[in-house]
Amino acid sequence: MILVTGASGNVGRNIVDELLAAGERVRAIARDPQKCNLPGEVEVVAADLSRPETLQRALRGVERLYLWPAFGELQGAVDAAVRAGVQHVVLLSSEAVTYAAGEPHIACEKAVAESGMSWTFLRPSAFMSNDLLWIPQIAKDGVVHGVYGSASMIPIHERDIAAVAVKSLLSVTSGAIHSITGPQSLSQAERVRMLGEALGIETRFEEVPRERVRAQMLLYLSESVADQVLAVRASMRGVVGEALPTVEIVTGRPPYTYAEWIAHHEAEFRPVLQL
Repeated sequence: MILVTGASGNVGRNIVDELLAAGERVRAIARDPQKCNLPGEVEVVAADLSRPETLQRALRGVERLYLWPAFGELQGAVDAAVRAGVQHVVLLSSEAVTYAAGEPHIACEKAVAESGMSWTFLRPSAFMSNDLLWIPQIAKDGVVHGVYGSASMIPIHERDIAAVAVKSLLSVTSGAIHSITGPQSLSQAERVRMLGEALGIETRFEEVPRERVRAQMLLYLSESVADQVLAVRASMRGVVGEALPTVEIVTGRPPYTYAEWIAHHEAEFRPVLQL
């Protein structure tokens, strides 16, 4: 039995679909099983990572676990997994652990690494799916606001993260750390332009003051981490980043391009044209 946490999210739902296609028995947790909209083959158990006492039933008989990084609340869930006899954990982490001291994923990795369970860490680059947050701005006037629009990123499709996660769940390698990127170095400005071209509308990226973006980041990051992340982004202005071959090595196929990601999310972007 494989337990998938965060099963309704961008990555988790793709993991569920791939595991079912591989013929695996899949269980998921949800605060409200009636609202999670997962395939009927999935056993959905009412539970919450932030409340370890609810996890006993969900973890019963589970051998492998895909773990969503519940910041500040993961230790109890890890302890519950150990007590239940889980053998291997695949943890969704972030590439930010390599350059931002105090980044919250670091504590998640530490909790899993010190648990005594076998583990694999996934450290993806920026999610392409984060760009769905631009939809309201594009719908308004085609202008996306942000900072360091020329800074290079190598964003990754959520399907590729899921594919590496599934391989890590099915072919266990203890202590593996997979740093994952997409296939292309793209700035925010370039991605906004590509979205406009795909949608057939005029779009552009507009710089805003750094402090405005920093204030938004402080809603979910500490000051030190926010400053480190912004410093790294600033250092990548005009730089072409190096795409990693991890997705193809692990899965046997190349990662999806940004253009393919746009096509996969046409249903989300298409209403922009109707406003």
